[in-house]
Amino acid sequence: MLKRNSYLEKIEKAVTRSPITAVLGPRQCGKTTLARAFSQSTNSTFFDIESLPDQRRLQNAEMVLGALDGLVILDEIQVMPELFNVLRVLVDRPANRVRFLMLGSASPDIIKKASETLAGRVEFIELSGFDLLEVETSSWKDLWLRGGFPRSFLAESDDDSLAWREGFIRTFLERDIPQLGINIPAQAMRRFWTMLAHYHAQTWNASELARSLGVSDKTIRSYLDVLTGTFMIRQLQPWYENVGKRQVKTPKIYFRDSGLLHSLLDIGDWHTLLGHPKVGASWEGYALEQALQIIRPSQAYFWGVHSGGELDLMFTQGKHRYGVEIKFSEAPQITASMKLSLDALKLSHLWVIHPGEHSYPMDKKITALPLKDIAELPV
Repeated sequence: MLKRNSYLEKIEKAVTRSPITAVLGPRQCGKTTLARAFSQSTNSTFFDIESLPDQRRLQNAEMVLGALDGLVILDEIQVMPELFNVLRVLVDRPANRVRFLMLGSASPDIIKKASETLAGRVEFIELSGFDLLEVETSSWKDLWLRGGFPRSFLAESDDDSLAWREGFIRTFLERDIPQLGINIPAQAMRRFWTMLAHYHAQTWNASELARSLGVSDKTIRSYLDVLTGTFMIRQLQPWYENVGKRQVKTPKIYFRDSGLLHSLLDIGDWHTLLGHPKVGASWEGYALEQALQIIRPSQAYFWGVHSGGELDLMFTQGKHRYGVEIKFSEAPQITASMKLSLDALKLSHLWVIHPGEHSYPMDKKITALPLKDIAELPV
């Protein structure tokens, strides 16, 4: 297993300054492994709340947790949401000696409850699968094909990786979604998820998808919200302002893990990926996620106008606006769309991420940047 030092440092800082730290992310992304690695250097007590014995231990949670000291880890906290009130009581006690580390997979539910009950007491850390800084940059092809889930990326072969992802999808649909209290038939969600794979890197069109599935726009929107809230899908919101052009005002949809996208598109190996009609869209989503892991902006957007201009990613740092364009070409060239984005949005700089080997200036404010050098993006 790869060491995830950047996340360990984040947890250490968060635990030091906040009585409660919540690490959120999809199932099987390594939350439990990370927490156990962190706990090795400190006095800690671990509760797996999906375990029946640990559920019984926490029947009188205030007394049990209140008697502990050091670090208390509560894995799969969403299984017992009543613990949020208990934690609020415990951390507000003057003699409190405990720091709590919560791990959870259902972000909307946890964030809502924590925001209401633990306001001012909790710090959130979002954990994803492996990114390019955690693996060797020479492994970017495997990371793209297999995705960042640890067991998928580290599998012995592409076939083993694909088999794990198929099992993950089935378990997610048949067990995880019902456990969240969401009553959507697994078959219907699988159909929607598969259809959504063909809309990857496109703007959201609820009516078109709803007609295809024979459901209402409201229903299809609820399906999307489920997949977004469980870290499967990213809705990248549009940026719009008065630039004298008719702008796109609906979000773009991306699979957050390229490996799951490839499973739903029946892409099992490198050669199939390169020959697939969605290879460009897949590359766009993969490179976008890697860029966001590096930059970690407070807000990120795409920008587009109906006349044809578009920017894949726009973010701000201080008073500066920056842009990222993603091209599946080893030697990308300047396009009219890049010039339009640079001028209309008044970007300080624009990077064009590509799968090639070399970085080179394309213009005074435009740089071609290979994915292997993505750490050069501003942070």
